[in-house]
Amino acid sequence: MLGDRAAAEDCTQEAFARAFKAWSSWRPEAPAEAWVHRIAINVAVSYWRRQRLREVGEVVRRLGHPAPAPSPAVLAERSDLIRALRKVPAKQAAALVLRHFHGYTNREIAASLGVPERTVASRLAAARARLRLVLGEQWR
Repeated sequence: MLGDRAAAEDCTQEAFARAFKAWSSWRPEAPAEAWVHRIAINVAVSYWRRQRLREVGEVVRRLGHPAPAPSPAVLAERSDLIRALRKVPAKQAAALVLRHFHGYTNREIAASLGVPERTVASRLAAARARLRLVLGEQWR
């Protein structure tokens, strides 16, 4: 019935243990062998159901497929750093993003924004100071 010898032995032992515990409830209307057989079948069916529930396919069928992981872009948008960056003035934020996210040098940032290199350096310093205020010292 179970297709596994070890499982059948376990269920047989469980059926006899249950029959022994419930012996006082046995009625002589049916033979004792049939009563124990019915208990054994119930134990085997219960075992089979438990095993089936443990299978991955059955768990997925009952619970549904797991939700896809959120995209890294969405996680980045929700981060403390991005929220703090939104509080920095746009010109300072642009210099900071070009420097630390894209890896541009001050000279390249100056050329792309059309400002002197000293302006880029001052914007970066101001942006870092503003982020320290917003994020706190642990973000240093």
